[in-house]
Amino acid sequence: MPPLFFAELRYRISEVPVAKSTDIPLHFTNNVISNKGAHRAPEKGQTSMTTDFSPWLNWIDTQYDEMLNSTIALAEINSGSLNAAGVNRVRQQLAEYFSVLGGEMEVIPVADYEHLSASGEIETFPLGDALRIRKRPEAPLQIFFCGHMDTVFAIDHPFQQLKWLDDETLNGPGVADLKGGLIVMLKALEALERSPFADQIGWEILFNPDEEIGSPGSAPLIADAANRVHLGMIYEPSFPDGNLAGERKGSGNFSVCVRGKAAHAGREHHLGRNAVRAMCDFISALDDLNGQRPGVTINPGFIEGGGAVNIVPDTCISRFNIRLEKPEDEGWCHDRLEELIAQINQRDGISLELHGGFGRKPKVLSGANLKLFQLAQECGHSLGMQLEWLPTGGCCDGNNLAAAGIPNIDTLGVQGGKIHSSDEYLKVKSLTERAKLSALMLMKLAASEDRRWLEET
Repeated sequence: MPPLFFAELRYRISEVPVAKSTDIPLHFTNNVISNKGAHRAPEKGQTSMTTDFSPWLNWIDTQYDEMLNSTIALAEINSGSLNAAGVNRVRQQLAEYFSVLGGEMEVIPVADYEHLSASGEIETFPLGDALRIRKRPEAPLQIFFCGHMDTVFAIDHPFQQLKWLDDETLNGPGVADLKGGLIVMLKALEALERSPFADQIGWEILFNPDEEIGSPGSAPLIADAANRVHLGMIYEPSFPDGNLAGERKGSGNFSVCVRGKAAHAGREHHLGRNAVRAMCDFISALDDLNGQRPGVTINPGFIEGGGAVNIVPDTCISRFNIRLEKPEDEGWCHDRLEELIAQINQRDGISLELHGGFGRKPKVLSGANLKLFQLAQECGHSLGMQLEWLPTGGCCDGNNLAAAGIPNIDTLGVQGGKIHSSDEYLKVKSLTERAKLSALMLMKLAASEDRRWLEET
């Protein structure tokens, strides 16, 4: 994290109670801009006026139709994680949308995705490129924005079409996770750029192509950005009720390949070494680890091996996921896995290889992260939202950013639900509501006199 710099003279902003209607101006005491006549940047020595953020928040309301149309246009592009061409089409569309912000754009290739095939060989798949946009790297407060371009729906998945469920609910692939959130990010930043507060904030956006498969290629880009920023805003969808994700479990994805020896199942069964049986023993012992350490869950999710039933199978693969509550759980899991692998590899003619690892550390909330949530809650209250932050077992790029020491909120995107299924939906009115939440947070951060809380551990 870079050092924090403070303006020579800034003024603390405290909220005055306001009506819930967002058409009524939101006022904050001890001004940084005038509420009379033309809006202007703060002047040195100015102390007792009222900050009025409403012109830029109300502007967002006028952008609803454009936001909805842009979300639909993005969702109509299939961008399953391994559909590199589709992901790059989304990237190109985002470059067009976000050009209005005037940032410096950079297209960044990421490493190929590696996958263990049914034959036990490592296959590689090209991924789409990442897009990074930066503006004002010299500003005193640096903020990282992130949203992924990929979805869980492959190019041959049956869920490809959008449809209206009612006047306020849109069903479609990626409408909530995360294409609506990308447009929320855009309009929040546009509102900031239109305001007189923009010069206080420098920002860096990363649109990554591989979040839905664990961000294997883009994780280094997130870690790199953490060296330049003070906090993060990530646009995963909120919970269906609008609340935010707080602490998150960590996650590891693993693949296992067991090799044995093929033989005729009738004539020379005794000469074979059954890879399927060995894998079943491994998975059974693996699953028995559940309940042995609080907060750790292990889910064997896939197994494939063998072929003709008159042949002793010589190859079997499986995949499993581990979720963790605490960073130190990772070491315990590695120790148990090594023990299980050693037990299987002691068998005559059997070998087991483990691939993969822990790609997401648990997201533990620092003091700074709690203060950031409190800011979101305060801003939400001003906009008529009652927001809480809740723990979840799900993971996202917010885990990576927190592991690098950067406080962040990672569910600033749209309100919706049933993600990762053909029932995924977006509550379309949340497009403007959530954009205003982010915009107000940004303007209050820019206008604040004291940012030392960002250093709290």
